Amino acid sequence: MQQTMRWFGPNDTIALKDIRQCGVTGIVTALHEIPVGEIWTIDAIKARQETIRNAGMEWTVIESLPVHEDIKKANGHYLQYIENYKISLKNVAECGIKVVTYNFMPILDWVRTNHDFENPDGSKALLYSQVAFTYFDVYLLKRPNAENDYSEEDKQTALDYGNTLSETEKELLFKNVLLGLPGSKVNFTAEQILALLDNYKHIDNDKLRENLIFFLSEVAPVAEKLGVKMAIHPDDPPLSVMGLPRIVCTEEDLKKIFEAVPVNANGLCYCTGSLGAEPNNDLEKIIENHGNRIHFLHLRNVIRDSKAVFRESEHLHGDNPMESIMEKLIQLMQKRNLSLPMRPDHGFLHSIEEGKEQYPGYSLVGRLKGLAELRGLEMGILYKMKQS
Repeated sequence: MQQTMRWFGPNDTIALKDIRQCGVTGIVTALHEIPVGEIWTIDAIKARQETIRNAGMEWTVIESLPVHEDIKKANGHYLQYIENYKISLKNVAECGIKVVTYNFMPILDWVRTNHDFENPDGSKALLYSQVAFTYFDVYLLKRPNAENDYSEEDKQTALDYGNTLSETEKELLFKNVLLGLPGSKVNFTAEQILALLDNYKHIDNDKLRENLIFFLSEVAPVAEKLGVKMAIHPDDPPLSVMGLPRIVCTEEDLKKIFEAVPVNANGLCYCTGSLGAEPNNDLEKIIENHGNRIHFLHLRNVIRDSKAVFRESEHLHGDNPMESIMEKLIQLMQKRNLSLPMRPDHGFLHSIEEGKEQYPGYSLVGRLKGLAELRGLEMGILYKMKQS
């Protein structure tokens, strides 16, 4: 595997030199400073490449080339934004970058209700609780008609939970859920999120999927001709939040997307955390059935404490069978005669880094620990294969 690590650009508090010392050769990043929908110019891409090369690494994967909300809604200036996306893809290819990650989650990127769940050893992890989210949605955000999306029992359970929280804890829950886009330290306000949600009130799963397929039918053939692989990131969490549609949660969702636009450039960012948070997903089966469409790997693990609660776990110890997954991925790469780019994802926050400003889930030590474990697992499986 090509071992990489995510970097959020010049404003990231973790320096490139620190990432290089983790033993990676590739960087996963984006031009976060360019407004969503605008064209990534060759000059801007090359300038960022030069920064990364000067630190002794290469820009291996783009994460993400974001999709404008107008495209997801198929209104406004969406056709122009699709054309801009094509031009950005051409410029990316011109600069020699071959993998582009993106997602089609409306408004919000990944969502967690707790960014500081304390493990027994004192390290901290990300956690999602449906009860806490229900309380946020119905009683803190007070989204119009939100109460219709939950049962009376669920609302009462959420209210009982909320009654145990202090005002400070309620404010923290609100902040955690409305965390801004990756690379940004600016949260959405209640007014902003409610206005954005109103734009999706007539868009259900079928309509959002139709809009995704239209987008892909336009851009994936361009990417195919350019030799660029597009890798859609699964929805995180793999369920509806704030009444928003979610269409990249299950293997059936993936099958619909791949069959609708049957070119290899229309592929997957295989994220074991996002897919693994849905208990009905068979992660090994997804590799077997859709391996040719996997272009990028996010390897992390989760523990599903219940149907309504999941949390990040150690990379090798959780509900996802990482040993079997790794073996399947190695076999896949041998079959395809390539080395897929991989990054460890959402590491724990260890006490040595606590108090430092950084994006939740992206502390350096936690990711380095995960990288070392995954690297060792891969080497051990390869050795076993050679001996058999």
